[in-house]
Amino acid sequence: MIIWINGAFGAGKTSAARDLVELIPNSTLFDPEVIGRGLRHLLPQKHLDEVSDFQDLTIWRRLVVDTAAALLHEVGGVLVVPMTLLRQEYRDEIFGGLAARRIAVRHVLLTPAETILRARIADRPAPEWAYDHIEPYRAALAGWLTCDAHPVDTSALTPYETAERIAEAVRSSDLGLCDIVQTPEPTSETLASGVLLFDERDRVLLVDPTYKPGWEFPGGVVESGEAPAAAGVREVAEETGIRLDRLPGLLLIDWEAPQPPGYGGMRLLFDGGRLDSAATERVLLPGPELRDCRFVTEQEAARLLPPVRYERLRWALRARRQGRPLYLEAGVPVGTPRDTG
Repeated sequence: MIIWINGAFGAGKTSAARDLVELIPNSTLFDPEVIGRGLRHLLPQKHLDEVSDFQDLTIWRRLVVDTAAALLHEVGGVLVVPMTLLRQEYRDEIFGGLAARRIAVRHVLLTPAETILRARIADRPAPEWAYDHIEPYRAALAGWLTCDAHPVDTSALTPYETAERIAEAVRSSDLGLCDIVQTPEPTSETLASGVLLFDERDRVLLVDPTYKPGWEFPGGVVESGEAPAAAGVREVAEETGIRLDRLPGLLLIDWEAPQPPGYGGMRLLFDGGRLDSAATERVLLPGPELRDCRFVTEQEAARLLPPVRYERLRWALRARRQGRPLYLEAGVPVGTPRDTG
């Protein structure tokens, strides 16, 4: 299990974490700041200059997950992790990666008053960005953060008293598990089915999953022994709450080349048809699987989807207009004319 202690700079995360490992048996402190410092020695300076915060580095987020999982495998018990996470997509990516490894996360948020935060920053040697983080912290606090984490007001608490509050919340089960979908990471090539759903204006539905970064089509990995079209129908129901009354027709098959650390595999897109306004209003949000969803035009999709997924969508829409499925390899049609329809 992981106890993730969140909060702005000056909230008292690290001090409370050090005391917490003394209160919880078989617990170990893991500070992801260590990874950030290590990357400064590993990455080219030009690469580091492109970001203002090491959390914006994909490698940092991946290494946090991999290191936490390796530590738990090595020492067992509980990891106590003091680390600020103010961007929901980063929280989703990291916690989703941990959930994929079947690692439970309990999320604590230290919430001293803003005046206390500012006083603590002023009273100690602090980097300039400490003040810059107050506004993002305020925005996250007004949005997703308080809905996700167990709050502990540390305005009048010592670090040890804060640790006692957290330990008691763990013992009393007040500190529940984060509601993140557990999607096991693949260990080989996978077969995945996506379903394109359209509104009455012929815009396509895109979803923003909580368990991985980037916009996507409703869908997911086909389970062992499961038919791909049926898998698409199942995933649509699980993610959006929309229950299709028929199996969707095939639009395209795309072989995705392996890109380490990914394994690639076959990606299928199906035509789920046009939904009426009543059906579009039944999409379940928010929920454990989706952060957001929206119907978009092809041009709008180009701004949201990663390039590989957008190319897949582009050809799927043309296959839909032409009334015949396409076979692609790495996003390029094979064995059929490459007309744009």
